[in-house]
Amino acid sequence: MVKTPLLPVLVLYYSRHGATRKLADLIAQGIESVPGCEARLRTVPAISTVTEATEPAVPASGAPYVELSDLEECAGLALGSPTRFGNMAAPMKYFIDGSSAQWLSGVLTGKPACVFTSTGSLHGGQESTLLSMMLPLLHHGMLIVGLPYAEPALMNTASGGSPYGATHWSGASGKLEITEDSRMLAIALGKRLSEAALKLRKE
Repeated sequence: MVKTPLLPVLVLYYSRHGATRKLADLIAQGIESVPGCEARLRTVPAISTVTEATEPAVPASGAPYVELSDLEECAGLALGSPTRFGNMAAPMKYFIDGSSAQWLSGVLTGKPACVFTSTGSLHGGQESTLLSMMLPLLHHGMLIVGLPYAEPALMNTASGGSPYGATHWSGASGKLEITEDSRMLAIALGKRLSEAALKLRKE
């Protein structure tokens, strides 16, 4: 009996101090709660204005670095970054800016996507960061999946979460733990992304 291969759903994130990585892990948990899907966790290297500064070829810990082929192979994409002045961090923007060939060939067109972020301050631009991350995904022709108010935690949360995507308030030190509401919303977002990927793949 031939086993049907699992649909790879890419969870692509950048995390400086680990808070965004924790969200990525929860979204991956939600993805893998849907039979037929598997999460592919990937990150991007830090960048520097000093040209001599380099990152090791393999990260010391966490997910492997993303390759452009991951975009071509994925059935869906969860994109995550910490907030930098209401926008995504430069390392993530740098990677996306290098995806012109994939944009021209349309490899992401029609695939579902979602976004997530973490911030050090409670009103540190979570929603503007989520919206800014959606823009290149829309240019790639992706279908944006958000969090509906059918998720009860979205009405109750005081620590993160938005109809635009999953969020986490990590505090100025980056040490605040993800609350139960934020945890449930991140898992729900991953599950919703997987369900959309399966439905779109079947059509």
